[in-house]
Amino acid sequence: MSKRDYYVVLGVERNATEVELKKAFKRLAMKHHPDRNPDNAEAEEKFKEAKEAYDVLSDPQKRAAYDQFGHAGVDAGMGGAGAAGGASFSDIFGDVFGDIFGSSRGGGGQQRARRGADLRYHLELSLEEAVRGTTVKIRVPTSVTCSSCGGSGAKKGTSPTTCTTCGGVGQVRMQQGFFSLQQTCPQCRGSGQTIKDPCATCHGQGRVEEQKTLSVKVPAGVDNGDRIRLAGEGEAGGRGAPAGDLYVQISVKEHPIFAREDNDLYCEVPISFVTAALGGELEVPTLDGRVKLKIPAETQSGRLFKLRGKGVKSVRGGPVGDLLCRVLIETPVNLNQKQKALLREFEGTMSGSSTHRPKEHSWLDGVKKFFEDIKL
Repeated sequence: MSKRDYYVVLGVERNATEVELKKAFKRLAMKHHPDRNPDNAEAEEKFKEAKEAYDVLSDPQKRAAYDQFGHAGVDAGMGGAGAAGGASFSDIFGDVFGDIFGSSRGGGGQQRARRGADLRYHLELSLEEAVRGTTVKIRVPTSVTCSSCGGSGAKKGTSPTTCTTCGGVGQVRMQQGFFSLQQTCPQCRGSGQTIKDPCATCHGQGRVEEQKTLSVKVPAGVDNGDRIRLAGEGEAGGRGAPAGDLYVQISVKEHPIFAREDNDLYCEVPISFVTAALGGELEVPTLDGRVKLKIPAETQSGRLFKLRGKGVKSVRGGPVGDLLCRVLIETPVNLNQKQKALLREFEGTMSGSSTHRPKEHSWLDGVKKFFEDIKL
């Protein structure tokens, strides 16, 4: 696929000054930087494209060659993404990261130490804990800053020294004919420092593996999929860099009585057909205790009764949800002969009348009409 014009990529005129070029590149880099667009391949490609364009146009010699010969004048010797070999994405663009976002550079260009990785912990809660909130102790395996060397990676009493290969810059420049190529220093890997006497505890890494216990405060109203961020409790950064964050992922166990949907709770309440026919009162559970539920006469199976304010108050605010009780008429089982006879006698008093079972008779009328229409 052909490359776009570098001036078009940066959105500048062909006579743009160095200040205008830098300003245009920073704007694009801030927008498409991988740190701001994780797992976004399109943004990463746009960032690489802008970096390539800026590398050429900000260098007077490369810009002159590009203005005269186009891409053919710079592709053979430029140190873009395709010429970096097996270097990592952060190695290729490490010097740009600090210029745009700020870094602890020393000597004018060394690569900043990497922030520690974010970690995720799966926390399972009961429905009651999720609704009311709780505090949970968790044990997390992680990398932490080495206490022996304070994260420097050097033996106690010593310190890292300036890399003699790159002079502490973290980058080395190679000349290829008319052009020069800048790469990450192979000796210090961009850090600008080397360790002659590594720490015996962390072997020069500046961090060690261990288990740590954390107290997680779970706010009331959390639900499946919610995350709690614990800043700085992730993996330790390399050689004193900031630690990542720990994300506690919430999942709620299935409850034997209640099911949650947003801020509402649902439960099924079995009732006898006598209670359904004649009405009555029964106790139903809520997360705050038992309440009385009045069942009116002639209640049909599946009817929903709403108990306002007996649901969940979301962690994001808003009104408290409701408890919706669905009544299910339970057919009696294991009847004795006397009970069966009484039911047959009761059924006999209702036969031939549509007054007592209007739904059944309307359904039968509908079935009869259906078959009559088929015959036509």
